Amino acid sequence: MSPASTGASTTVDADAPVTATESLPAAGTADTRMTPGGPGYRRMSFALFLAGVATFALLYSTQALLPLISDDLGVAAGEASWTVAAATGGLALFVLPMSALSERFGRRTVMTGSLTVAVIVGLLVPFAPSIGALVALRAVQGAALAGLPASAQAYLAEEVRPRALVTAIGLFVAGNSVGGMSGRVITGWVAQVWGWRVSVGVIGVVAVGCAVAFRLLLPAPRHFTAGSLRPRVLLGTVRDHLRDPLLRRLYAIGALFMTVFGGVYTVIGYRLTGAPFGLPQGIIGSIFLVYLVGTVSASTAGRLVGRVGRRGALYLAGGTTAAGLLLSLAGSLPLVLLGLVLITAGFFAGHAVASSAVSKTATHGRAQASALYQSAYYIGSSVGSTVGAVAFHSDGWSGTVGVGLLAILGVVTLTVLGSRAARVAARREPAAA
Repeated sequence: MSPASTGASTTVDADAPVTATESLPAAGTADTRMTPGGPGYRRMSFALFLAGVATFALLYSTQALLPLISDDLGVAAGEASWTVAAATGGLALFVLPMSALSERFGRRTVMTGSLTVAVIVGLLVPFAPSIGALVALRAVQGAALAGLPASAQAYLAEEVRPRALVTAIGLFVAGNSVGGMSGRVITGWVAQVWGWRVSVGVIGVVAVGCAVAFRLLLPAPRHFTAGSLRPRVLLGTVRDHLRDPLLRRLYAIGALFMTVFGGVYTVIGYRLTGAPFGLPQGIIGSIFLVYLVGTVSASTAGRLVGRVGRRGALYLAGGTTAAGLLLSLAGSLPLVLLGLVLITAGFFAGHAVASSAVSKTATHGRAQASALYQSAYYIGSSVGSTVGAVAFHSDGWSGTVGVGLLAILGVVTLTVLGSRAARVAARREPAAA
């Protein structure tokens, strides 16, 4: 869909930071942006894949360990869940300022600095003496990681040709899923033998390797032009994005999908350690191997959009997630696992579609547009992890599922509104002509 047909803002502030992402190659000039199979594309994809692995492994390193943290520090599920909510909340609060820094100092520089700080904090987390200190360290870690998501999407929008953008962002999101999966599997088995502190320390060491490889592999940007850090310019760019009805819907959709995901995976450990399952920590960690399904669904999101369109893909992702939520209510472990597979597949597909649509829709200040999406997305994670835990404490797993179904209803409603807005705009265009 073009900006005109979706209501996307097309007015560019004269003082807005201008980067090469807003201009197409001049007529007769070769387009030097990367394409699949072209020079540098594989290195770039693998580097950002590793950045995604490190980001999600660090960000959710305590999520599978919440029952152990509760026992060790003597806190309830709701309090322990703040070790997840603080990290995602810190990211949500700082992603916009960090995106502004990337407009001025460059995507690769900000991503490298963010990973470095996050890794250092990750090596300190195992030594937290109390729940308060642990939550504080996790908040700092989340704030540091804020430089990754929006900067990565802006880097891709600048360095990759538009027709390959959904696939490229899908690969980055696939790295998120691998990081989330491997982090939880590793922590689960390590914690079963040596405790939660050693397990999060191991994740910190793994993230060090990912950070070093990322910096060595990522090609230097060729299409970045430094922009302004003036507050008036940045606020004007943010205002433009928030006035765009399509971008607002995409931000809300990302937040709602993540509300489901954050709630389900924050609480699932408590459910599986209790009756009727009574699973040990190592097996619970292995449950997160279902993230591999998300790796596949995210990386194939581009083909799905090509077949059924953006809104069709969102309907399918929402429907798949809802089916998984309902199936997870069963008292049979195989059915619960199948439900988690569907929830994971639907979430990662929906996230890849919505986030790539943001990068395509924004006509200027793409780092800020992506940052607003990431902020909404991680606010959804914080809300989901906290509200999901409270609902579980109050009504059990059915309470957490109820929260998720309400969020998916919101996704479907927003997508329907988008379809209606597109039909109205399509009818107006012939009249205007």
